[in-house]
Amino acid sequence: MAVQVTTKTSYGQRLGSSFRGIGSGFLLLIVGTVLLWWNEGRAVKTARMLNRAEKVAVEMPDINSVNPEFDGKLVHATGKVATSDVLIDNLFGIQENAIKLDRDVEYYQVQETSSSTTKEKLGGGTETVTTYDYKNGWSSTRINSSEFKDEKYRGVNIVLSDVEDQAWVAENVTFGAYRLPSELIRSISGDKPVELSLSEDVVKSMNKVAATVKKDTAVLLAQAALKDYKYVHVNNNVVYIGADPMNPQIGDVRITFTKVLPGDVSVLAKVAGDTFTKHTDKNGKSLETLSMGIKGMDEMFSSERSTNKMWTWLLRILGFFLVAGGLKGIFQIVITILKVIPFIANIVNLATNIVLNVVAFAWTVIVIALAWVYYRPVLGILLLAVAIGALIFFAGKGKDKGPQEPQAPETPAPAAE
Repeated sequence: MAVQVTTKTSYGQRLGSSFRGIGSGFLLLIVGTVLLWWNEGRAVKTARMLNRAEKVAVEMPDINSVNPEFDGKLVHATGKVATSDVLIDNLFGIQENAIKLDRDVEYYQVQETSSSTTKEKLGGGTETVTTYDYKNGWSSTRINSSEFKDEKYRGVNIVLSDVEDQAWVAENVTFGAYRLPSELIRSISGDKPVELSLSEDVVKSMNKVAATVKKDTAVLLAQAALKDYKYVHVNNNVVYIGADPMNPQIGDVRITFTKVLPGDVSVLAKVAGDTFTKHTDKNGKSLETLSMGIKGMDEMFSSERSTNKMWTWLLRILGFFLVAGGLKGIFQIVITILKVIPFIANIVNLATNIVLNVVAFAWTVIVIALAWVYYRPVLGILLLAVAIGALIFFAGKGKDKGPQEPQAPETPAPAAE
């Protein structure tokens, strides 16, 4: 059942909030501008680094022996990774010869969601009605129900086992005769399910904990004597702690185990003795990457360029939204002042948002153009010209031609006598 909470905000409170928003707006504007400038420099430097790196990179055809000839060089190599490390989850007694071992935990909890509707009041105040809904579902985190709005659901969330997410990574991973550094080891992926077989002691221990939470110790002890465990169920790579996996209850815990096994990889990095390190360009940008599978050098450089472009556009979009949000925060006080008459304020707000979005877009383009003038002068000047031209165009479109002065009607000449 949903619960509704109504809150009222006075005109004075809204004005105060809008005044505070001016400072936040200027901060967002500055952060967005700095981000846009920095991002263009990062993108240009990364692109130049990749171009220069591709010219000096060499193929290392054999990784089965350490070759001093490649020491200090940026190389492209392919082959199989391997490890002798055994990763251990002591809580569940799991041991795996793998590169990675992951324990992912989910909790069945009551979840609170909310939605709000706000009505403008004549005089500048608002009335907000917030509706809180509740549903049961799996969550990657424990949910604190002690502050739920509906008293009926407060404190209902429990967990049957105090288990946390955890990951183990092998420290010793070889690539032929070479050792991989930790940065490249973390890039190895490809999750596979772990075949689980829990010991009887582990199951008993977990049942005891779950029974304590459920306050069902007597029943559990009776079932444990018959080795009829109540709360722990194992299915493939999942440990389920609860009475019935097909009918989850509040507090049930679902734990999934995966591992990453050795496989084929492709490496682009600088050789340093019997291991690898970052190739650092003269502009400070570095390159050290690992891709799953057998990939050629051209494909890996193409992938790095695509990643650079993706991040460039994502950060440009983020910068635009920061700038737009900053401008709206600065000018929100104007809208708030007009809220005494909601109808007029809504019209002005719509027009203001359109104008500020156009200004934010122009601001974004101009900052990018100025950054390009600094980092790439020719392209930057062209882009700056386009941005200024767009501003002039929009400004010209918005101007009123103004009423023309009416001309006095011509007085007919007097007829000749």
